[in-house]
Amino acid sequence: MFFSIGRHSMDWRFTEVCRSAPEKTPSLKRRATVIALAAAAALCGLRAYAQQPSQTQVQAPQSPETALTDALSAACRQDDSTFANSLTADNAIAFRALPGPQRTAMMKRFVLLEEPGRPLLSTDAKGQKIVRCESPSFTTVLHLGPTRARENLAFIPMEIPIPGEDARAITFGLVREGRTWKVLSVGLILLDVPAMAKQWEEADLNAREDAAIADLRSVADALNTYRGGYGKLPDTLAVLGPAPTAGASPEAADLLGADLAAGSKDGYTIRYGITPAASSLTGDEANNAETFSLASSPKEYGKTGRRSFYLDSSGTLRGADKQGAVATFADPRIGPS
Repeated sequence: MFFSIGRHSMDWRFTEVCRSAPEKTPSLKRRATVIALAAAAALCGLRAYAQQPSQTQVQAPQSPETALTDALSAACRQDDSTFANSLTADNAIAFRALPGPQRTAMMKRFVLLEEPGRPLLSTDAKGQKIVRCESPSFTTVLHLGPTRARENLAFIPMEIPIPGEDARAITFGLVREGRTWKVLSVGLILLDVPAMAKQWEEADLNAREDAAIADLRSVADALNTYRGGYGKLPDTLAVLGPAPTAGASPEAADLLGADLAAGSKDGYTIRYGITPAASSLTGDEANNAETFSLASSPKEYGKTGRRSFYLDSSGTLRGADKQGAVATFADPRIGPS
C-alpha cells in the first residue's frame, strides 16, 4: 500500500533509474541505490497526497438547525436563489420555475414579513438559535426550540412572539438528502411546491377572471353614463378614456382608464358592439332604444384566463370556458338570473 501511493507520485529520477536498469541482476551497490530512490519517491508522493485539496477530506455534516436558520435568513432577505438551496431537490426545481411574485410570497410566509429584511443570528441562554429579521417597518424574532432527530428526519419547533397577540408556534420538518438537511414541511403541511404552484396558478386564473367580470361591469356603467350625459351611445370605447386638461367632452368623456378605453386590461380583450334601434324610431327615441353588448375573452387561454364573458345592456352576465373563443348571448348565465 505504501509503495502504490508513492508510485503515482514518484519523480523523474526514479523513472529514469527504472528505464536504465539492465536486464541482468544489478550489483548490490546499484540495487541499494534503486531502493533508496524508490523510497524517496514514495515519501514524496505520500507527502503530496497528504497536501491535496480539501475535496479528499470529509466535511462535517450540516446540522438541521443550521439548515433551518439558512432557510429563514434567505427568506428574510427574500433571496430566492439561496432559499431554493434549502428545499428538497424536487421542490427546489419547482420553486425556481415559479413566477417571481410567487417565489417572494412563499418566502414572506416563512418570516411573516412583507419587506426584505436583514437577518441577525444569536443564541438564547439555553443555547437555542434565534433568527432576528429586521425590516424598515417591522421586525420578527424567530426562536428555534430543541431539535428532535431520528435517522434522516428532524423536527424543529419555532416560536414567533407578536406584540399584542399570542405568540405563534410552528414546527418545521427537515429531511436529510446526502449530507445536507432540506426543509420538508411547515407545521402539519408537507411542503409540496409543485402542488402549491398548481394551486397558485388556479387562484391567479380565478382572480383574473373575477377582475375581467368587474372590468366589464365598469365599461357597462361608463356606457350608460355616457348615454345619460350625451344622449347616445359612443361609437367606440376610446371616447370613454381620459380627458385632456381642458375637461371632459363627447370625444374624451373621462369615464374609463386608458387601458379599458383601449379594450384591453389584465390579460383580457374587450369587444364592444351596438345594436341599432328599430328603423321606425328616430332622434332621441332611437338613441335611447339602442342596446350594446360587451364580450371579454382571454388573450392567452389558460394563462391569462379560461372563461370568456358576455354582458349586454340588460346587465345579464353570461360566459363559459370557450377555449379562448368569444362569448355570445347564447352562453349560460353567470350569477343570479
